[in-house]
Amino acid sequence: MKPTSNSDEDVAAVLQSSESEKDSTSNEEGEEFLPGNEEPCSSSEEEKEEAKMELDGQWRSKNGEILWCPTHEETLPYFPSSILIPGPTHYATARISSPVSAFDLLFAEDLMQLIRHFTNLQGKRSIKDWKDVEEEELRAYMGLLILAGLYRSQHESTISLWDGVTGRVFFPATMSQKRFHQINHALRFDDRLSRSGGRENKLGPIKDLWSKWSSRLPKFFNPGRDICVDEQLVPFRGRCSFKQYMRLKPAKYGLKIWALCDVKTAYAWRLQLYTGRSESAKRQVSQGMQVVLDLTDGLKGHTVTMDNFFTSFPLAEELRKRKMALVGTLRINKPELPPQLLNIRHRELMSSVFAFSRNATLVSYVPKKSRNVLLLSTKHREPQVEISGKKKPQIILDYNKCKGAVDHLDQVSTIIHQLFAKLFTVTRCYNSESPISYLIT
Repeated sequence: MKPTSNSDEDVAAVLQSSESEKDSTSNEEGEEFLPGNEEPCSSSEEEKEEAKMELDGQWRSKNGEILWCPTHEETLPYFPSSILIPGPTHYATARISSPVSAFDLLFAEDLMQLIRHFTNLQGKRSIKDWKDVEEEELRAYMGLLILAGLYRSQHESTISLWDGVTGRVFFPATMSQKRFHQINHALRFDDRLSRSGGRENKLGPIKDLWSKWSSRLPKFFNPGRDICVDEQLVPFRGRCSFKQYMRLKPAKYGLKIWALCDVKTAYAWRLQLYTGRSESAKRQVSQGMQVVLDLTDGLKGHTVTMDNFFTSFPLAEELRKRKMALVGTLRINKPELPPQLLNIRHRELMSSVFAFSRNATLVSYVPKKSRNVLLLSTKHREPQVEISGKKKPQIILDYNKCKGAVDHLDQVSTIIHQLFAKLFTVTRCYNSESPISYLIT
């Protein structure tokens, strides 16, 4: 077998290939895949070879490229690389001494100046007798948005919030209702008249703000050993060209964000906003793989947990080259799977069947009749199963423990959702001068 290189050209080739294409790899830890340049065998020769493999205790994948074994005798042990000390970085701890300094760290001076500049520009154009927003007033306005999120007042009217009897005392004490509405109408993050790109530039109204803010997140926190990649839906029903419908999410409609989170704290270490496919672009191949590689760029030594939208054998190999492990569910149509894991007709309930290569483990678990749960792991190298209860494999137990990190982020980030929704509501993600439905109406 010819060894493959770790050059950028090889990685690009993997990303452009479909998940069913061949991906041969070889390094000092061992080889998993068979050569792809062998001469084709006749059917009788293939049957003899398959019979010989069964006797030798080997299973061939559906595409014939991988040999799996039902035992882990030849599987190499997993030794994770070292990681940075998990938790807040020195950069963050040196700058945080109070709630105000924590806010300033997240919304730095350059971000606040950007918002002030374009908001004042829009206010002078559209509001009579406009008074420029100063930094202290802008911070007060953002504080009210965060406070509205804390009170879960997303659909509560400003009349109710500012009411002298039934309202919240902090709102009228901070600014008048009229001034709040003025800032609401004028709030902008770019200059519509000088914006370039047209309708293809879907993130135009918030592009600079989003890139500056999201790029700061990795500076504040070092994720632990276990991280999770998943999609998050920020609830939003306004007008936006890349608004998504996700029937399994509680909100159904909103803005989809790919998120990499620390499992222990649910800290969003890196975010990637999904703006949909442009009209001129071709269908993206291996989108899930590209998303994971982008989000994990710069990390090593971590175990990445993901669902079957992202999990693939080429991705597992690329992460292994980056010194990271993968744990994820698999779809049954993957050509790298051996048929022995797919046939569950005569399997007992709560039974597990394992398949091992030198650097990866597959498991098929039957939780109930006609249900086959498949997982791939490059971290687990032994057929461990819990003794009592539902007799789940250790791979599934670890997957369940880590997979909920982004869901936990959804639960704790209602306040931030308020702020995000406001960003998109006032801009409509397109050219617009007329006000539309606001976060607080």
